[in-house]
Amino acid sequence: MQKNNPLALLGGLSPAQFMKRHWQKKPLLIRQAVPDMTPLIDRAQLLDMVESEEVESRLIVRKAGQWTLKKGPMSRKSLPTFKTPDWTVLIQGVDLHHAGVHDLLQQFRFVPDARLDDLMISYATEGGGVGPHFDSYDVFLLQAHGQRTWRIGRQKKFELEAGMPLKILKDFHPEAEFVLNPGDMLYLPPGYAHDGIAVGECMTYSIGFRVPREAELASDLLMGLSEEIAQASGTAKDALYQDPTQEAAMCDASIPQAMQKFAANAVAKALKNPTLLNCLLGESLTEPKANVWFDSPDQDALNTLVWPCDLQLDRRTKMLFDAQHVFINGESFRAAGMDAKVLRKLANEKQLSADWAARLSPDAAELMQAWWEEGWWFACA
Repeated sequence: MQKNNPLALLGGLSPAQFMKRHWQKKPLLIRQAVPDMTPLIDRAQLLDMVESEEVESRLIVRKAGQWTLKKGPMSRKSLPTFKTPDWTVLIQGVDLHHAGVHDLLQQFRFVPDARLDDLMISYATEGGGVGPHFDSYDVFLLQAHGQRTWRIGRQKKFELEAGMPLKILKDFHPEAEFVLNPGDMLYLPPGYAHDGIAVGECMTYSIGFRVPREAELASDLLMGLSEEIAQASGTAKDALYQDPTQEAAMCDASIPQAMQKFAANAVAKALKNPTLLNCLLGESLTEPKANVWFDSPDQDALNTLVWPCDLQLDRRTKMLFDAQHVFINGESFRAAGMDAKVLRKLANEKQLSADWAARLSPDAAELMQAWWEEGWWFACA
């Protein structure tokens, strides 16, 4: 994928043009973004996923103007019949469980991996949907099967309907309406209100993006800093509070200003380490979701790995890098020279040839084997 080459996926725009003209700015309707689109996973396979504890799923039903929400896992037999209108099943992160869906998600890597989140599939019967709402993140809505009518509009009021299990806008005023057929796609920037209603049975693929919230990100980084500071406790790096000029105090419960300053300096000192903060950020961005587990090689395979080999990252693995580190599944490692070059290539391309793997130092090769034993990558046949 070249950033200046036109993409059918983007309606003939290049990734550079799309990012400049539309990303976080204005919607884009793309007819036949994926020509001859057919579902990558059939209905039976998809709906069976509601029974899995490894999959985040939701059943949404509208009946007589009332909405109900049920979270999975749930029995497949508990779903309404296909002839029953006005119900929807949302299956989150299908890319983690299906190779074809994972490959489709990779086509959206004109946005940095640190922002790309997952692919959700919505299955709906006639009239099914989740009501008018808005997302805090960018989204591509790709029609995979059947038809869905989308009403969209900029929103001035964001008040929600009270007493609802869903975040449904109370006062939605659509500005445009489109019917999407298989292969059609709609891009919406954050905060753009939309309401999708199934026309008959349909499947819609939603490509969503990570939007770290300031408070959430600060909490993650500060928690990481706390752990780093705790490890330094009692060492030479752990400065002790001293007050040789403290005057006598008689029954004084006030906190000394010197102690307040000492505390403020301790926090400021920790925050002044950009390398540490960048390291903690990379670990946070690659931390697997709570319902993600990796499959380690079986006991027989543990003694049969031939190194170097052609290899590929497991589709559940998250791998990023910065100028000094490589981050993988919530862990960070310093990398320089040829090791950094090879591991960055692996992060970018998700695979590595045996020739490239052979260029790793003995220490990096040993690290790669540890990652293999964790199930983070697999050898290609």
